[in-house]
Amino acid sequence: MEHSQTALRSVKLLVSCYLAISVLTLVFAIFMRNNVALVTPAVWIRGSIVAASALLTLIFALQMARGSSRGYLRLRIVSAIMLVAIIVIIVLPGVFPFWMKIEQGVCGLLLLGVVVIVNGKGLRSAFAAR
Repeated sequence: MEHSQTALRSVKLLVSCYLAISVLTLVFAIFMRNNVALVTPAVWIRGSIVAASALLTLIFALQMARGSSRGYLRLRIVSAIMLVAIIVIIVLPGVFPFWMKIEQGVCGLLLLGVVVIVNGKGLRSAFAAR
């Protein structure tokens, strides 16, 4: 049981960092909006989507931490989908500025941690029993 509690705390921390970075990215875009080389329309679109999904991810993580099987399932799905989307963003040539690819890489690493933890044996077992 203690392993599950540690896993839940780790997931909440990783997702909170993901949300914080996503919000800071939008704040950066607002301050740099007049620099068209740094803040493209793709930055606004992707940044908004990531911030919204990060908020949802945090909601699902909090639901999961309260014992919600649906929150756990939603977190598993959303974190995996966003991780794949981030990999695509990083690999796509020329669409996003380099700084955003770096930011997405950091978000991807955070989500990779979430994906590994929520798909690990400990949490899968804990939520399968419900």
